[in-house]
Amino acid sequence: MKTIKTLSVAAIAALSLVSFGSFAAQSISAHGSTLDGAEAQIAAQAKASGADSYKITSARADNGVYMTAELYK
Repeated sequence: MKTIKTLSVAAIAALSLVSFGSFAAQSISAHGSTLDGAEAQIAAQAKASGADSYKITSARADNGVYMTAELYK
């Protein structure tokens, strides 16, 4: 019984690492004069890196726009 529990825990741990690894994110940033311009740069970087999707994580507009995003493959 103890062997079965140990194997089950090991299998669950291995599967959770596999699924987490497939959704690993890469952070990127862009500067622009407008929100649309900064997002266009993010989209271009995502396409160039072969990402399936991206999620904008922050945007700040002071004397221009600074935006960060995470790329997902």
